Amino acid sequence: MLERSRIRGNTMVLVNIFWPTFALVGLVFAVWMTLFVQRFAHMKRTPPTATDFADGDAAMRYFRPVEMPANNLANLFELPVLYFALVPLLLITGSIDGLQVLLAWAFVLLRVGHSIIHIGPKKVQARFIVYLLSTIVLVAMWVGFFVDMVWQAYAYSHAIVALAPA
Repeated sequence: MLERSRIRGNTMVLVNIFWPTFALVGLVFAVWMTLFVQRFAHMKRTPPTATDFADGDAAMRYFRPVEMPANNLANLFELPVLYFALVPLLLITGSIDGLQVLLAWAFVLLRVGHSIIHIGPKKVQARFIVYLLSTIVLVAMWVGFFVDMVWQAYAYSHAIVALAPA
């Protein structure tokens, strides 16, 4: 039978994908909390007027001094959504292995770095490099999953052919 040298069905391997996922969820909440704290402090320092919230543009102008956490939070619901979509697929298909877990950690750590740079020093070039690297890691995760699915389909079709009456 065509079987790859993976540990399939091993609960510990499957559970390992949860830790980077919990870390990414923690990052989303940490950025949200940063946004909340910075906006609250801004409102305390500079109390808003009715015109500051007259429309969306006015509110954006009012919060411009503390807009980076909001921008970063929005960014965490762009590419990371593809990560959050992939994790259940990896679980359902049993396609979690050490490489996928390693890539998951790399993705999450790069996203943490991206958030720190985005909210903190605001170094655009460094932020772009980290963003690009995290995207490459996420693409690698999806390509690995795709290859695994092709491999499983191939093995399944050969097994069916072998079982079919001659």
